[in-house]
Amino acid sequence: VQLQASGGGLVQAGDSLRLSCAASGRSFSSYAMGWFRQAPGKEREFVATISGRGGSTYYASSVKGRFTISRDNIKNTVVLQMDSLKPEDTAVYYCAAGSLYSLNIRDYSTWGQGTLVTVSS
Repeated sequence: VQLQASGGGLVQAGDSLRLSCAASGRSFSSYAMGWFRQAPGKEREFVATISGRGGSTYYASSVKGRFTISRDNIKNTVVLQMDSLKPEDTAVYYCAAGSLYSLNIRDYSTWGQGTLVTVSS
């Protein structure tokens, strides 16, 4: 599977943004999908994950209640809806595919190119 992320941009605190990740290749529904982010000078961190069929989701505590992950296994896409954005959400966001429904970055073998989200105060 190959991944292409899009939807980043510059927004103000409190605004919303919707990131999309388009997947090409076979058996998209067999992959758990995750979103991770990397802020300048920091390590890449887990944001959200969704199981292959979409029945299970999990969020980092820092985004829970503000972000929503979803997927469409017909269109082979995964979406991260980000609401009530804060300046500390500023980062490059990456989508990733893995064989395990996991929070662990090491369980994701395929990565998109990243999309930059900048939240101004």
